[in-house]
Amino acid sequence: MSAPSGSLPICVEQDVVLARQAVRQLAVANRMSLINQTKLVTAASELARNAVIYGGGGSMEWFVVESGVRRGLKLVFSDNGPGIPDVAQALTDGWSSGSGMGLGLSGSRRLVDEFDLDSAPGKGTRITIIKWI
Repeated sequence: MSAPSGSLPICVEQDVVLARQAVRQLAVANRMSLINQTKLVTAASELARNAVIYGGGGSMEWFVVESGVRRGLKLVFSDNGPGIPDVAQALTDGWSSGSGMGLGLSGSRRLVDEFDLDSAPGKGTRITIIKWI
C-alpha cells in the first residue's frame, strides 16, 4: 500500500469537525454517492469522537484503495489510549463504557463495508474502515 493520501491529528473536539470535513471532501472528490458519503462521514465522526473521548486523542489517516475493479476509501483511526478490554462487548449494540447510547462502534461497523478493530488493554486502539464506491 502506498503512503496515506493524508492524515489529521484528532486531539480535541474541533478536530472531530475537521475530520468530518476532510472525509466529506474525500468522498465527494472520489464521486461517492450522497448516501454513501453520509454513511462514511457519520462513521468517521463517531470513530474520531471515540479517539478524543476514550483514547485521549490520536489520528486519522486516509487512503484511496483498489481491489480488482473496485475502488474505495479507507480510513484508519489510531489512539494510544487505555485500549478496549473486551472488543466483543464493545461492539454490542447498547453497550457503552461512558454515558453514550452505545451505538458508536456497532453503528459505525454497520455503516461501512469493512471494519477491523485492533485493541488491547494498555495498547491503544486502531480501527480501519473501508467504504467501497
